[in-house]
Amino acid sequence: MEPGDGPGALDLHGDEEIIEVVELGPPGPDDLAEEMEDVDFEDEAAEEPDAEAWESEDDEGVEDGMEAQDDSEVTFSLHSDSVFCVSLDPKTNTLAVTGGEDDKAFVWRVSDGELLFECSGHKDSVTCAGFSHDSVFVATGDMSGLIKVWRVDAKEEVWSFEVGDLEWMEWHPQAHVLLAGTADGNTWMWKIPSGDCKTFQGPACPATCGRILPDGKRAVVGYEDGTLRIWDLKQGTSLHVLKGQDGHQDPLTCVASNQDGSLIMTGSVDCHAKLINSATGKVVCVFKMESVTPKAPISEGEEAESNSVESLGFCNVMPLAAVGYLDGTLAIYDLSTQSLRHKCQHESGIVQLLWEESSAVVYTCSLDGAVRLWDARSGKMISEYRGHSAEILDFAVNKDASIVVTTSGDHQAKVFCVQRPDR
Repeated sequence: MEPGDGPGALDLHGDEEIIEVVELGPPGPDDLAEEMEDVDFEDEAAEEPDAEAWESEDDEGVEDGMEAQDDSEVTFSLHSDSVFCVSLDPKTNTLAVTGGEDDKAFVWRVSDGELLFECSGHKDSVTCAGFSHDSVFVATGDMSGLIKVWRVDAKEEVWSFEVGDLEWMEWHPQAHVLLAGTADGNTWMWKIPSGDCKTFQGPACPATCGRILPDGKRAVVGYEDGTLRIWDLKQGTSLHVLKGQDGHQDPLTCVASNQDGSLIMTGSVDCHAKLINSATGKVVCVFKMESVTPKAPISEGEEAESNSVESLGFCNVMPLAAVGYLDGTLAIYDLSTQSLRHKCQHESGIVQLLWEESSAVVYTCSLDGAVRLWDARSGKMISEYRGHSAEILDFAVNKDASIVVTTSGDHQAKVFCVQRPDR
């Protein structure tokens, strides 16, 4: 991120005094240096003589205009470039895996940011990373299509495979089976660690998103040409193909299913979100975001126009779905009436959203570097957490919704403790 790019950066730009006061806070330079060592920042910063250390701090200060406030408990800073993806281990929620533009992936402890092991050997940006359902294995995948699987307790690589350019990767919800979609339109499925393999051939264009349905027997895959296929994983055949009017006009960006897998929702660059009956393959309804006049000045030209669905998901406890748009709109739709219930506006684009497992609370992360919690019943924001000096690129919420782990363009991953007044 260029100096002075982010919201807030402009206010502080060039006013080093303010930045210094904010950066230092009450502790003196020595205390701060000690703290920094604990948090596992670059060691040089802590060991340099004061003058030099603070000089580099100042430079960062301009870039890190958003960093005036840091609500995080733990910062993981072993990545040397943007951190693209994060997953928590499903069994204990005590481990995170992160992958980044530095061609590295790390498995580390959420409680203190302590490194468990590095998933070494990638030659391109690591864009996909996740644990198996029982946390026995962790898989990492890079953009060039190299996928590696590691046994977590032994910290050793047990399997690797190279496919075409990787678009997405997901573990099966009940078995040691890995699915991945590639730029040539194929979806691959492997048994781990034996490597037994099956492919599902889509159209000759990228398989841009995919999700295994909760029954573990079917997968839904979206493609760049706007089509959608529901695959039978055992037979290797497509049960339903949605195209033309039933598909999207533009590439699919995301897909989700409700808890029992009866409903699927798809999002696209065409700004439509479609609700689909997974058993019949029929479109139940289409949610269209009526275009609002962009807030950006017209001089910015076409950029102000661009919008797309970036993320979506179903609420587990009420018939609600949330759709996050690039223009910063979070739309809460009521599935029983198929109507818009709330519109929650963000200052900048939504990157991803997640529902809390057992309540009507939606989490969003956005390009302004903040995580926000929204009450979907009222449409009101519950709280906001900051700490990153660049956009958040991915995040994960643990099972009991007490912590959020984020990754960012500022080369860091952070752990936030979520305190909620209603608990």
